[in-house]
Amino acid sequence: MPTGSFDGQYVWHPAADDHQLARACIDVKAGRYLSSQQILGEVRHDFGIRAHRSLVLASEAADSDLAERWLGEEPGPDAALLWARVAMLRTLRAADAGDPHTGTLLGIANAACERAARMLPDDPTPWVAQLALAHVRRTGDPAPYGLVTAPPGPWQLFARILRLDPWNREAHHRFLAFFFTRNGGTASARWDVAAFLGHRAPASSPLRLLPLVVLAEEYDPGSLLASRAWRQPQWVATAMGGYKSWFPEASGHRFTPVLDLSYLAHALYMGRREFEAREVLVAMGPYASRMPWSVFGDPAEQLTKARRACGLPVPAR
Repeated sequence: MPTGSFDGQYVWHPAADDHQLARACIDVKAGRYLSSQQILGEVRHDFGIRAHRSLVLASEAADSDLAERWLGEEPGPDAALLWARVAMLRTLRAADAGDPHTGTLLGIANAACERAARMLPDDPTPWVAQLALAHVRRTGDPAPYGLVTAPPGPWQLFARILRLDPWNREAHHRFLAFFFTRNGGTASARWDVAAFLGHRAPASSPLRLLPLVVLAEEYDPGSLLASRAWRQPQWVATAMGGYKSWFPEASGHRFTPVLDLSYLAHALYMGRREFEAREVLVAMGPYASRMPWSVFGDPAEQLTKARRACGLPVPAR
């Protein structure tokens, strides 16, 4: 990307440069599921893309009857997966709102996830959807040996997913989120789990960035010098480790890993490593995610501020 101009505006849609997914989202909004069937069917063995596509499609379908209609008209593993994802999202939304029907929705979601898992046993995605619901049912399995705080959590379900896909990105993020404050977790547990998960991941994996996710998630603007946390040597080292070991691999992804790049760029920028942050921001192109920029305010304003600090062009007002 040339530094003289920025072509257009930020693209916030989670499909990013997965143009097939973007078109399928338009079809979902129009009440059509054929393109969803096609793009989920072609990635039955690419679990990362399948998880992402099914989640984005479900976010578009959750307020309609499309998932139910597809499952009724053409039942199959892809229809079952979308229905499981939709049921998952509806349950999470109800739980966040304190809806008295949350328990009923949780039962529906569990049944939908189990049905999807039976239809395609090698796919970890239905189990990942179950994992997303773990904080609603407050699963409390004993922690494995090696964690200082030994926090109880959905360890058995997480282990089941890892047997299918050891480095499943969404599963790691969902599992870590179980220990966030907003889900009833404690500070000691989430830092312990983030360190445990990050250290066991390969050096070239974006899962090494999980501690930076916690850092952003638990940011308290009212805390004295809170924004300087990213300058501490351990977090600068974590960000630089991701930059050196994972970032060179990111260009090999089929689609731009926008969210992981965003966490990395943000941490480098906050850690005053503008040169490295600039490279990551360039790799993102126009694609953007609201996290972690929204932690500090309006995400577009914060991303623009970071780009300016790194000597990059910004969208015209």
